[in-house]
Amino acid sequence: MSTATTVDPVTVEIIRNAVISAAEDMNATLMRSAYTPIIYECGDCVVALLDDEHQVLGQSAGLPIFLGNLESCTKATEERFGRDAWHPGDVWILNDSYLGGTHLNDVTIFGPVFTGGELAGFTATRAHWIDVGSKDPGGSMDSVNIFQEGLRMGPQKLVEGGVPVPGIADTIAGNVRFPYPTTGDMNAMIATIRMGQTRLAELVERFGLATLRAARDEIFRQTEQLEREVIGAIPDGVYTAEGFLDNDGIDLAAPVPVKLRITVSGTDVDFDVTESADQTVGPVNCGAAQAVSACRVGYKLLVSPDVPGNGGSFRPLSVQVREGSVFGAVAPAACQWYFSHLGLLIDLVARALAPVMPERVAAASHGDSMIVMFAGRDPRSDRDYVSLEATLGGWGAWHGSDGQDALINNVNGSLKDLPVEVVEARFPVRITEYGFRPDSGGAGRWRGGNGVVREYEVLADCTVSLWFERSVTPAWGLFGGGDAVGPRVTINPGRADERRLLKCNGLALRAGDVVRCETGGGGGYGPAGERDPARVEADVRDRHVTPGHARRAYGR
Repeated sequence: MSTATTVDPVTVEIIRNAVISAAEDMNATLMRSAYTPIIYECGDCVVALLDDEHQVLGQSAGLPIFLGNLESCTKATEERFGRDAWHPGDVWILNDSYLGGTHLNDVTIFGPVFTGGELAGFTATRAHWIDVGSKDPGGSMDSVNIFQEGLRMGPQKLVEGGVPVPGIADTIAGNVRFPYPTTGDMNAMIATIRMGQTRLAELVERFGLATLRAARDEIFRQTEQLEREVIGAIPDGVYTAEGFLDNDGIDLAAPVPVKLRITVSGTDVDFDVTESADQTVGPVNCGAAQAVSACRVGYKLLVSPDVPGNGGSFRPLSVQVREGSVFGAVAPAACQWYFSHLGLLIDLVARALAPVMPERVAAASHGDSMIVMFAGRDPRSDRDYVSLEATLGGWGAWHGSDGQDALINNVNGSLKDLPVEVVEARFPVRITEYGFRPDSGGAGRWRGGNGVVREYEVLADCTVSLWFERSVTPAWGLFGGGDAVGPRVTINPGRADERRLLKCNGLALRAGDVVRCETGGGGGYGPAGERDPARVEADVRDRHVTPGHARRAYGR
């Protein structure tokens, strides 16, 4: 809501940076206080400050796929319980896949901020909980409905008037496999909410609510103006792209189509994913809120990558999602690995707009989180454990630069892989090799980034679950650039019982077995024949490209 209060540019900039700093303080609180490495090492979390209208004031670095998405949880709560549901000292919790959009492991905790008896806004955080009581530890690669995926919570109070609601905490502790660290992560998230409430209240006290809202309006106006200028330079028209997931994890022979239609009209742009596949039996579905977030990520990568996201960022953008599709799942669709088609969708945005934005787009990335999860009993502590890791891969090249080697996928942004030392200290697993995967990036005038090789030896009997994607639609090149090599996972390479697979759930391993994971690279940009020979020689010297591949791809 606009305000008549005027605010000078200096104050606007102070407030702009203050809300972002407040969000970073919240994120630091969470990562310092969390109990599980998926949060404190990997950073599988995000926080945000929202205004009283559920618009983003400031959001920390974190997972881009949650971009502008936390407000869907506060909005859903208000729609269900009314505006009068918000009270000082309350903290709420929600993980419903169809409301928040993600899988049940991504738990959102949020609370209102009151100053002088008036609702000033909200603070929110989302983090991955290592287990939420699914049929398999940590999550299932072969779930076929939401009921197999764990405890599902609609919006409800976790703290009321500053006092914990014991029944909720007890319900959570009684339905997860690791109640102690889960409760620790939950309390860390509550502390994060309190930090955000303090920071937002301090801003209101310093500047006054009217000035804060006036600055917000100006920040949103500036952001919208910058984005409309970029969109206005794109020729009006309809732009399309499509790709395929390998499968849904259940029917391994049936690729899942993802189709995108972008319509540019003046300074407005519409993303339409309604022609994508119907929701699947397997767990590659997501709620509509997450489809909107993925479109926002693809949009922002091209339109305003240097401008922090806020409530003005997506006013020129509309998104069309079909209910009952993989992007608009309805109960009881399985949603455990909701992100695979979202990563593909983000790459398709660049592919669709490449003809009219050639110097802004990048070739496709490896595109998926490439999940490796071990579970079992650690003989060193005689305790059950579950590990969960995303694996790095190559990003696509763009005009003027090679793609980056060994980065997390575009869905996960600043999320990190687990350090070797942490894996070996916490789990009965030894990492025997970790390095670049030569020749996996697409050839081109600018080379696609390489994926990685990460090899594990298990030191005790356990199970492994895998979710590796994008072999049917590996990272493609642009403007004559070559496609990348897709992923590959080998169990016990070179042995009599060697086997290759990309997805499995709870596969039994014996002590001494080896799991060798090789991720895909990024696509190349421009014809390979135009690559500087000195760059090819450097690639061979640095072992990013083997001599044989250099001869085949570049004629060198």
